[in-house]
Amino acid sequence: MTKTVLITGGTSGIGLGIGLGFQSAGYEVIATGVNDEEVQATRNLYPDLDCRVLDVTRQEQITATLNALTHLDVLINCAGVILRNNQEHTAEGFEKALDINLNGTMRMCYAAKQLLTASQGCVINTASMLSFFGSGYVPAYSASKGGVVQFTKSLAIAWASENIRVNAIAPGWIKTTLTQPLYEDEKRSREIIDRTPLHRWGTPADVAGPALFLSSEQAQFVTGVVLPVDGGYSVM
Repeated sequence: MTKTVLITGGTSGIGLGIGLGFQSAGYEVIATGVNDEEVQATRNLYPDLDCRVLDVTRQEQITATLNALTHLDVLINCAGVILRNNQEHTAEGFEKALDINLNGTMRMCYAAKQLLTASQGCVINTASMLSFFGSGYVPAYSASKGGVVQFTKSLAIAWASENIRVNAIAPGWIKTTLTQPLYEDEKRSREIIDRTPLHRWGTPADVAGPALFLSSEQAQFVTGVVLPVDGGYSVM
């Protein structure tokens, strides 16, 4: 039986890179994006990819999406946002980032639990290297990703008795729309590359392999793990 993976934030960036990797590995991939425009743009580029609209801040959309599925093996939570220009230093911006990055992850996990129990499937959440470091520029993003780490560990404990494994990936500096202002800044990009032992920016495709491993039979005794995918940046 073909395995099914649902990827929130799967129509762009890291989520799309993971989705294409899972598709190449033979999975049935359902990739979601926040609005019609984003979803249609990805459909145009990848007509074989099942793309659907899903806003992880809207419970009714989450419920409808999960109710439409009869089987699910893997849930990957990639939907996320960074608010720049000091927006995260406001109460409104802080709450928005947490609602998408952390609460959205929580909503998806609980909505998918019944299907994952039936398949003895797994969850992969998206943390960040900023789960471990602070950031003066994006405090809400950092706080939300720190929360994702503890939520992942807590669900791994809570759901182990039902044979649902819950892990997280922690990407480093990956070239996506979210990081475009940084890698297009020659000085900042050089600082990042110089600190990264593998001496380059990562790509969304670099994250697909670790996600596939965490979803595989080879990882059946792996739960509660937060796996850095950062070219060694976090060990420097």
